[in-house]
Amino acid sequence: MTSQHLSAHTRSRFARSRLGVAHVDERHDQELTVVGNHLAQHPDLSLTAIGLATHIQSLPEGARVGIKVLAAKFPEGETRIASAVRELEEHGYLSRTKERLPSGQIVTRTVSYNKPRKCTVRVVPAPRREPAPDLKEPEHPVPVPDPVPSAPDLPAHRVARTVLAGLRTHDPRLHLAERDVRRLAPAVVAWLERGVAPDDVQRTLASGLPPEGVRHPAGFLAHRLTTLLPPSFDPFDSGREAARPAPLQNCDGCDRAFRSPGPGRCRDCRVGAEAA
Repeated sequence: MTSQHLSAHTRSRFARSRLGVAHVDERHDQELTVVGNHLAQHPDLSLTAIGLATHIQSLPEGARVGIKVLAAKFPEGETRIASAVRELEEHGYLSRTKERLPSGQIVTRTVSYNKPRKCTVRVVPAPRREPAPDLKEPEHPVPVPDPVPSAPDLPAHRVARTVLAGLRTHDPRLHLAERDVRRLAPAVVAWLERGVAPDDVQRTLASGLPPEGVRHPAGFLAHRLTTLLPPSFDPFDSGREAARPAPLQNCDGCDRAFRSPGPGRCRDCRVGAEAA
């Protein structure tokens, strides 16, 4: 067996890298994907997001990259993959848009960027200095109007807001702001209209939380409300008897079988008797 000899250049590299990682680089002539260090060494992306971006960039044009498709290929599961997808969207490596096909079907169009897009940063203007308010209590206080709700104050919406606000009693990580409660309430109403009880909605949304935690509870719940939406359910109307054919009877005249609610004569015998 021929022994392998390391060159002096390679030995010197291993000597310099004794306290850290050492690289053995071989040239790739086929089936390679070029990934920039801005992605491989991104300081703000999780390792799951970096690995997912690398995988997506290695796929051919037109490959399916839905969350369920990716979860079927990797052990991370839908929750962690969905979180990694949101990270890549926030940092400009991925974009997803909804498109309506000529058939009316709505699909998600995904675009992967090997160099991140420049994300639009909203600049918040500095607050203006206002004169110090008069701390003395006014003689005639002016009533302050209540805020106008952003969603219709219907009974179903009130129940939906109660369901969302009560999620923090199941898990403190699902604490929502008032604006998030009002924004997600219509999605909960869709569950209630499909016959799901409010307690069951809470248990479904709060069960099986990822062990690494929930960084964006509003986005996490919006994803669950969409992907776990149950199908429509129309209970059977027990008060209305289904239409059934009349039972078979033996004709009293010719003994032939015919369908009738009760015993008697068949149509031919009745016609003959009337003619006679």
